[in-house]
Amino acid sequence: MFFILSKLLVFIITPLVWIIILLLFAVFSKIETRKRKCLRWALGLTLLFTNPFIFDESARLWEIPATPYSQLKTYNAGIVLGGMSQNDEKLNRVQFFRGVDRLIQAIDLYNRGVIKKIIFTSGSGRVLHPEMKEALLMKPYIIKMGIPEQDLYIESESNNTRENAVFTKQLIEKEKIQGPFLLITSAFHMRRGLGCFNKVGIITDSYSTDRYAGPRKFEFDNIFVPNISVINDWTGFIHEMVGYITYKIMRYT
Repeated sequence: MFFILSKLLVFIITPLVWIIILLLFAVFSKIETRKRKCLRWALGLTLLFTNPFIFDESARLWEIPATPYSQLKTYNAGIVLGGMSQNDEKLNRVQFFRGVDRLIQAIDLYNRGVIKKIIFTSGSGRVLHPEMKEALLMKPYIIKMGIPEQDLYIESESNNTRENAVFTKQLIEKEKIQGPFLLITSAFHMRRGLGCFNKVGIITDSYSTDRYAGPRKFEFDNIFVPNISVINDWTGFIHEMVGYITYKIMRYT
């Protein structure tokens, strides 16, 4: 039930949905003052959620900063959280998304000798296709990328960050994998990830990837020119913040 409700929540907290609802109120409202207010709010939210600079600065406050190579030690295992791909049944291949940076960075750390093993944790995460377990789909790709099978551990039953931590702990205990551990996930997701893993007793250092907030850009187009793609960034960002608060209330972190 929690899993399904979390998917419904994604729709409710989407900024584009708020804007569309306000526009619908403006169109169908028979009260002129209400119509004008709805239009002003719709315009204001559109300008806010399409401004790259405002989003960058908001993300900067939330994201866990990246860790320089010089501050890393040697870890027995890097724990990589999924959510980076989707199976294309028609083409019979995996399609990768922005989050694949988590895996690419993990492979780089393995090749550098920073991590000795990779634990990839991700189940389906999809309501309609629970059988499509991401970790199982990704395993052949990871091996083809040069990671020896004996250094790769797969956890494929988890559907969310809480379950990533719970089932990874079971895997670690079963395989008798010793720490220290390095948690590898997106910078905006790291707060929730660290909280969940600490809660189940897996103490990790953090390695943030695919950051939204890079170097500050005081450029005209970044500050003043609206960018419609930023709405999509805000959707994921707000979803993560609400998820973090929900996990706090549920005592998952």
